[in-house]
Amino acid sequence: MPPPPSGAVLIARALHELGVKVIFGLVGIPVVQIAEEAIALGIRFIAFRNEQAASYAATAYGYLTGRPGVCLVVGGPGVIHAMAGVINSSANAFPLLLLAGSSETNLVTKGGFQEMDAISLLAPHTKITVRASLDSIPQSITNAYRTSWYGRAGTAFVDLPADVIQEVGEEGSTHVVPHAPRPAADPARIQQAANFLKSAKAPLVIVGKGAAYAQAETIIRKLIDTTNIPFLPTPMGKGVLPDSHPSNTASARSAALKGADVVLLLGGRLNWILHYGEAPKWNPSAKIIQVDISPEELGRNTGNTSLAILGDINLVTTQLLSALSGYTYPASSPFLTTLRSSAAKNEAKALQASKVDKIPMTYAKTFTVIKDTLDKLSPPDDGNIVYVSEGANTMDISRSIFPVSHPRLRLDAGTHATMGVGLGYAIAAHSAYNLPNSEGISPSSSRKKVVCLEGDSAFGFSLAEVETMSRYGMDILIFVINNSGVYHGDSESSDAWLEKQQLTLKGQGGGLRSSSLGWEVGYEKIAEMCGGKGFLVRTPEELAKATEEGFKAGVPVVVNVIIESGSGQKLEFAWQNNSKKTKKPESKL
Repeated sequence: MPPPPSGAVLIARALHELGVKVIFGLVGIPVVQIAEEAIALGIRFIAFRNEQAASYAATAYGYLTGRPGVCLVVGGPGVIHAMAGVINSSANAFPLLLLAGSSETNLVTKGGFQEMDAISLLAPHTKITVRASLDSIPQSITNAYRTSWYGRAGTAFVDLPADVIQEVGEEGSTHVVPHAPRPAADPARIQQAANFLKSAKAPLVIVGKGAAYAQAETIIRKLIDTTNIPFLPTPMGKGVLPDSHPSNTASARSAALKGADVVLLLGGRLNWILHYGEAPKWNPSAKIIQVDISPEELGRNTGNTSLAILGDINLVTTQLLSALSGYTYPASSPFLTTLRSSAAKNEAKALQASKVDKIPMTYAKTFTVIKDTLDKLSPPDDGNIVYVSEGANTMDISRSIFPVSHPRLRLDAGTHATMGVGLGYAIAAHSAYNLPNSEGISPSSSRKKVVCLEGDSAFGFSLAEVETMSRYGMDILIFVINNSGVYHGDSESSDAWLEKQQLTLKGQGGGLRSSSLGWEVGYEKIAEMCGGKGFLVRTPEELAKATEEGFKAGVPVVVNVIIESGSGQKLEFAWQNNSKKTKKPESKL
């Protein structure tokens, strides 16, 4: 007769019964026992160099797969570091199950090793916090998993005392439905929304990342194809409909928001990303029909609760499509004419910017060379590249240059504008789409190449995770867009930078700015020292060659791209323009 199972065994079995395929984390005593038991059951454990990056990876994995990502850390400082992912999960509505060890139950308040009241710390930022006992392990983990997943997704936390992990207990069983419940909408609200859309002179559909998370691409594509209503994707809503779709108004974003009189908002929030729905970015008389699974979101800012629709995006869109039967928005409408004209002007400006030939290269030229090379290696319609981007200018500018034709193939800093997520997100994407028996919802059966576009500042947050990629054989291609600064550097030459550095060391004025980073740091060497490949490039020709070689490589690759520092430019963040002010440069997010 086999010995009774330990708490670690019971925890691993509960996760296995829930269908967990991957755990992200960083182990120590006593949670290492949980990781080893999970591995023995066939669950892949991906060990990071920092809990922060591990928690970011788990949140992105939850978004990509539509099921909670699982992160396992030690107590005390491990929980503190993982809080970054907790907040990121809550802000973005990504499902995350955080498991953490803690001091033995009998040592609470005695100053035990890494003792901390994690329950009180995390309760305000999670959907549920549970301190498990030995006989409640399956129930605690099941309830936490379910709670993080159902309704508006978020974080669930289970505190696992050392004695619970190490002592022996009795078998239990988890019980969870295979899919989260999906509520349909009030038919009266559906009919009202359909009537407003039919009578609108300038209707617009905004597709948020909630639509991508809900895996609603099939029905939303049918809605747009059937009705001919123009649509605008948010940054991570790109790909729910192809960027190449003729109804896509992304190139005329401002004209679309200012001109629309009825807006159907699918899985997006009226927060800073959409300028709160306020004038002057929006038409102040527009009727905004919010569709969200979270009742708390309805009516926020300029939202109108009398127009809002509570329900699952898949079911609501299906209902709307039925209510709009026979309706087609006229292709000759003045609104569409305005959008086409605005798009043509903006695209012409972007094309002109991409043709600027100078050394060091500009952002636009850099991204155009990378895009053109990648398009030859893997056409966008194939859906075989996942783009991860972070860094203010890197993320903002690259977003409109790299086309996506399928959902959940673009990840960025998201609602919380979190820097440092990039490498964790890249590892999550590789795990979701490329690991055997992974949970990823792939738009094609082909293997995915993960491409990271990193500002040099953003890359610095988690560059040690390149070793994690190498250790697990992840052939991720990373571009570090190196302008030697946060937003941009403050010097155009190494001599000028060194002169400013000396002034700083002497405590004199005129030295390095607070946004300065090291001059042309050799980030490519990070990959080389971890068993990957590194490239230092300065010209379009060098960049094209490194992109092709990096794409074909079977190891992690870091391409260090030296671009103009932008020292003469004003420090500002284009995404965070105040909608009340009209003189600032317009945000294109």
